[in-house]
Amino acid sequence: MKHVCILASLALIIAVPQAARANESVYTTLDTDHCKQLSGDDEPGGAIMLMCKGYTDYPVYYTEVELRQAILYGKVAQAFIKGTFETFGAYNYTGRTIEWRLNVSGLPVAAIQRWFISNSGVMQPGPAPADTGQVLVISKVAASDGKGCVVGYVDALSNPEPNLLARQVADANAAGFVCAKDKAVFHGVRGALATDPSHSFRNP
Repeated sequence: MKHVCILASLALIIAVPQAARANESVYTTLDTDHCKQLSGDDEPGGAIMLMCKGYTDYPVYYTEVELRQAILYGKVAQAFIKGTFETFGAYNYTGRTIEWRLNVSGLPVAAIQRWFISNSGVMQPGPAPADTGQVLVISKVAASDGKGCVVGYVDALSNPEPNLLARQVADANAAGFVCAKDKAVFHGVRGALATDPSHSFRNP
């Protein structure tokens, strides 16, 4: 009888469905003062491209052209590094914190970073003024295919839990998103300060 009870208990344990593991977040800091310069110069308003430390062996590629910034994440192919520039039409700059979304295998599949958008057309140091938009940009992390790009946007000022929404967008869209083909769109409420993004894929 004892053996029967043990076997029955094991059967119940096996029969109970195991909860699926959810994606997890880790955080890194973008430190442009300690990056490798790939091209350009650091004069104000000029063009510069940097390779910076990201998460483990997944680097971050930072580009700035005429006070507009674009970032690629992961093992990006040279064609995408040189030919992709996704930013906003207005002057803008990024926050320093990068949130990486890791899949169940512990590999980064998406990155989330905050953009500050100058609707006044004036870039200035210090706290963002009232007319500055804030958008969480969700990007696909390039892996073996070498393709990374923006997969979606969340207006950080117009949604009650923008970070949570951005994670949901990352987990639902990044893995299957086809760069240079699928269209990145805003999710949730989009306010007046979330200006139009721009996309350039010269060598997809």
